[in-house]
Amino acid sequence: MTSDSHASKPISVVLAGGGTAGHISPLLAIADAIREKRPDASILTVGTPSGMENRLIPAAGYRLATIDRVPFPRRPSVDLFKLPGRLAGAVKQATGILEDSQADVLVGVGGYVCTPMYLAARRLGIPIVVHEANMKAGLANRVGARFSRHVAVAFAGTRLKGARHVGMPMRRAISTLDRGSAAPAAKALLGLDPDRPALIVTGGSSGALSINRAIAAALPAFAAAGIQTLHITGVGKAVRNDDDGGLLAGDGYRQVEYVDGMENVYAAADVLLARAGAGTVSEVAAVGVPAVFVPLPIGNGEQALNAAPLVEAGGALLVEDQDLGPQWLEQELIPLLSDRSRLDDMARKSEALGIRNADQRMADLVLEAVSA
Repeated sequence: MTSDSHASKPISVVLAGGGTAGHISPLLAIADAIREKRPDASILTVGTPSGMENRLIPAAGYRLATIDRVPFPRRPSVDLFKLPGRLAGAVKQATGILEDSQADVLVGVGGYVCTPMYLAARRLGIPIVVHEANMKAGLANRVGARFSRHVAVAFAGTRLKGARHVGMPMRRAISTLDRGSAAPAAKALLGLDPDRPALIVTGGSSGALSINRAIAAALPAFAAAGIQTLHITGVGKAVRNDDDGGLLAGDGYRQVEYVDGMENVYAAADVLLARAGAGTVSEVAAVGVPAVFVPLPIGNGEQALNAAPLVEAGGALLVEDQDLGPQWLEQELIPLLSDRSRLDDMARKSEALGIRNADQRMADLVLEAVSA
């Protein structure tokens, strides 16, 4: 169809992805940007019945349809023999969703839901747009990229055929953040002293036990150096004393299970210590937060790959999970927190790699696919 014919009628956009916040956050940012450019667009999202999308997507004001989750077994098993039947069933469900919504385009961001959606869209001749968040592309998006001429990646080094480097779509509250002007209010909101260096630690929505233990062991050294620590432990992952089981406490130390609004964390932190999920790495770069990344030690090593460009540019430090302990924190992190000129230099180098308008770039790519 021509762009004129689509400009004259509302477009129907289906966005697929889910399972984790790492897929859902960019999906919602893309949806918001499409709605901004085309307020008449009909937008439907597709996930699985058990993922976080069932809470996050309706809360953001979007409709959600679900199809069965079809995991791909990594090794021979009974599940491997069941795979063809399960996949065929999910593709049938996906086909029904695309037909019922009269989809003009399918946008996939990865996760179990995307493979059957890509296969169904290809069968129906519906244009496919792919966004890959990680440096190492996932299986679903490797499949989708074979069927699409509209492939986008968050990291320049991601290897997908014909991919365009657009960055990571993120919430406007983060992409428009000015850390300097927002810092005083953010520190007050998070209960931080404006006159002490602030370390903010997070292990992500599910927490990180190894990080929690390392921070707990280093608390006396942080206090002696005049450093305050806000520790976001993860829901249900409160850090307790070994002796009496009470909540860990200390001079300048405060723990919370979660913070609603990471833009406040980015504004208030002099240094952020975190896992190296694609979303965190991209957001840190976009707003220029000096960071220490501790890649998840399990999986396919994608978190270390995500962090590598920022570390190589001098905008962040990386420490392996097994090496993170009180000795490393005392020798490396405390001197960093006390060196304002080095922190400012890291912030500049980080922001130089960041991309703030990836949501707009993705919306343009979706509209391009519709009008092709």
